[in-house]
Amino acid sequence: MASANLSSLPEKLRQAATIKLDIEQQQQLEQRLNKQISSELQATLRVSQFAERQLERRPEFLLQLLQHCALGHKLERPDYAALMQTFVGEEDFDNSLRRWRQLMMLRLIWREANKRCELFDSTKELSWMAELACQSCLERHYQALVSNHGVPRNSRAEQQHLYVLGMGKLGAWELNLSSDIDLIFAYPDKGQCDGKQKLDNQEFFTRLGKRIIQSLDQVSAEGRVFRVDMRLRPWGQSGALVSSFAALDTYYQSQGREWERYAMIKARVVAAGGDGARSEELMSTLRSFSYRKYIDYSVIEALRDLKQKIRQEVRRRRLEHDVKLGAGGIREIEFIAQVFQLIRGGRDTQLQSSEINKILPELEKLHLLPRGKAQALLQAYIFLRQCEHGIQAWNDEQSQQLPDSDEARKALLSWMAFSDWQSFEQALQQQRQLVSEEFEVLIADGDQEHRAVHASDWAVELWHKACDGLCSLDGGLSCEALQEFSLNPAVVSLSPDSRERLDAFMPILLSELNSFADSQTMLLRILPLVRAVIRRSAYLVLLMENPSALKLLLQLSEASAQIVEQLSKHPALLDELLDTHSLYHLPKRDELSDELRRTMLRIDENDLEAQMEALRYFKLSHSLRIAACEVNGILPLMKVSDYLTWLAEALVDHCLGLAWQAMIKRHGYPDNNSTNGPDFAVIAYGKLGGIELNHGSDLDLVFMHDANIHGETGGPRSIDNATFYMRLGQKLIHLIDTRTHSGRLYEIDMRLRPSGESGPLVASFSAFERYQSSEAWTWEHQALVRARAIAGSRKLAERFDALRRQILCRKRDLTQLRKDIVEMREKMRKHLGSKASEADVFHLKQDAGGIVDIEFMVQYLVLAWSHANPSLATWTDNIRILEALAQADNLSTQEVEELSAAYKALRVVMHRQTIEEKSNKVSADALINERNSVTAIWQRLLGEA
Repeated sequence: MASANLSSLPEKLRQAATIKLDIEQQQQLEQRLNKQISSELQATLRVSQFAERQLERRPEFLLQLLQHCALGHKLERPDYAALMQTFVGEEDFDNSLRRWRQLMMLRLIWREANKRCELFDSTKELSWMAELACQSCLERHYQALVSNHGVPRNSRAEQQHLYVLGMGKLGAWELNLSSDIDLIFAYPDKGQCDGKQKLDNQEFFTRLGKRIIQSLDQVSAEGRVFRVDMRLRPWGQSGALVSSFAALDTYYQSQGREWERYAMIKARVVAAGGDGARSEELMSTLRSFSYRKYIDYSVIEALRDLKQKIRQEVRRRRLEHDVKLGAGGIREIEFIAQVFQLIRGGRDTQLQSSEINKILPELEKLHLLPRGKAQALLQAYIFLRQCEHGIQAWNDEQSQQLPDSDEARKALLSWMAFSDWQSFEQALQQQRQLVSEEFEVLIADGDQEHRAVHASDWAVELWHKACDGLCSLDGGLSCEALQEFSLNPAVVSLSPDSRERLDAFMPILLSELNSFADSQTMLLRILPLVRAVIRRSAYLVLLMENPSALKLLLQLSEASAQIVEQLSKHPALLDELLDTHSLYHLPKRDELSDELRRTMLRIDENDLEAQMEALRYFKLSHSLRIAACEVNGILPLMKVSDYLTWLAEALVDHCLGLAWQAMIKRHGYPDNNSTNGPDFAVIAYGKLGGIELNHGSDLDLVFMHDANIHGETGGPRSIDNATFYMRLGQKLIHLIDTRTHSGRLYEIDMRLRPSGESGPLVASFSAFERYQSSEAWTWEHQALVRARAIAGSRKLAERFDALRRQILCRKRDLTQLRKDIVEMREKMRKHLGSKASEADVFHLKQDAGGIVDIEFMVQYLVLAWSHANPSLATWTDNIRILEALAQADNLSTQEVEELSAAYKALRVVMHRQTIEEKSNKVSADALINERNSVTAIWQRLLGEA
């Protein structure tokens, strides 16, 4: 039988259809091909390489689209459910689910490309797709688990079900063509299953959640259904995958942050095994968290902070070509709507919708937006979302960046119905400008200065004189330095716009510098920063339009060369100077961890490079804030060390979470036990352990695990537990110590682990215990004085703390102990202290009377007397240990006061040396009284060893 005539199809598709379809299918396809369909097919292929690939790979998709998918008609949710039942089979569930997703994507791209639907029809249908996929996976895997473990029940024997919360665009029925889906899993009540292989409900629903994620997110030859992001759940990646209703309520009422209220506005139940009453119970709890019963002005500061962070991210990440995240993009329109929802949604309940096309008109009705603004913003939103869909339709990639290639640009122009790129860009810019203007006036900064500073006439003349090469030695250092700067190739090759901004900025800078005592030195410090930002001259505008930021920059420059150097390397940090309230008001310990978690939620969890950069920027920005507080006298030394320590702890803890997720994704859980987190602990020694971190300190760390060394992981790439934890340690080091564009997070020193560099990277707890009990040297027990667990398993941390106390509280031979400590101290002085030829200097740490003398005396006393006074082994920081020594009468009150005062004075100077990029050596006549006190006490305690 002759094959059907498919000549109206594009060549590659025609060949695929001829090869892959049988004669009957070819005939059915030919019967449905007509002039309009062929024209629409061509239009679809012009805008989507994804559609072209799918149809060539599976030409039966084209026949199925024409037979079943109502390309010319709008479908309702039941129609989608019926289509799913048609194409998703039980035998090959995961792969057929993926094929159904590809087919539905083809339908939607076809309809949008041929203007057969409105934007909100597409976003709603995409959201139905995700709902149905979640519901189908939930039902299938729930039944499979019930068959193995029985029905999960509460204490009243009532059957329990899983409820899947959709967040973000899914919750708002606004998914885009290549969205991930943000989910939270919850179940009503605790209890256990009624089968023979009993599980408690938490474990049952955790397993169910993991199976749902795997069915949706795992990549196979058929692709994936949806990327699943679970980071919005309580405590983020470190939190339980599934929570009971009571646990959710407790978390949000006691721990919930303003940004979580903001996120929860769009939450709704998208899949459930149980009845609607329990769904409403859950949503009622979440609404009470998001919305207050009054106009909630208390949230304004948090929203202002969020707005500031959005601005900073746009500048830092250069998002000008991103239609979602860039200035005037989709995110800013969503922010405008959600600001009013949070503030007024409790009282004006009509604002409690999650759909932006319903919220914006309501804002205008309530006179919260000027007349006509809601419609203008809605049209801008539609335009930008259509751009986003056009970008994503091209290759089914989760991107909102305008394309660079000519082919992709032509596709986007066709999608958006524009004839040329210039007219499209002009229309796009008009829409973004409208959005940006409304975003800027929203909750305007209360103390923002809008007036620009002006330059003195002499400063203008000096800058032009330098640029014209008219400086001589008589012109002074300023003129010479400016002339050299103006001849730098980076300055000479500036574009006209950038040059104009530089010429406006430099006289302003010189005018401001004139009010400082050592303006010459400050100019030399500032010029490298100016050179670093001149090609991103928006930062010059930022400083010109924000006089307080420029003055603050100069104050910090006067106090610290290190701060200016950091700003030169990372100009995005200039944003931190805009808000002195946040600059000088540091977060508390828990707030710091929460801010880090919130920051990382905005980063694609699969983009490791972006995550590492975000972590480094977080560290740099908070280090700048700490340094600014220190040099301005807002924070005393001990608080500076506290904040630097908390910052390091938060970052290490987050990196451990990232490393753990990466490892279990690749290898599965150790012993296939997913109930607990990592049976792994990070032990901090030295300054981090002693809560005395300096600027630029490295981290002395030891890793240990307490896993079954005979067990193995339960994933497809199974490895033994010991290897798993060794690789977990390597992954953690990689995340922290690898140098990226923004540098290292911290330099890590692992030499304090058992057996030093020759020992295993990650020791088992039992091996660590044996080593400390029978093999460790005295200096290693000294180091243990300042050791504490900072991340990982709480249970293992408690075991480590108990072992540490046990080791420190041993009774020791005092003669031998003094001998060991003095020998080690002499060895350190010889190798690290001042040389004989340096009689005019004093090394703050290593010379006699310095910091290390105090630390060694404290360690000696803890090791000598903890057996009699176990309280001496409680603390890891020197000041509190000294206080404990006074209470135990191991030192007199006067000696403790002298040592504490000397220790603080030495550290203050060392901090200042570090921040000014100077060495730890000072003049030999510095701190004489403090050094004499330390030396005298050393002689009494250890001088006769």
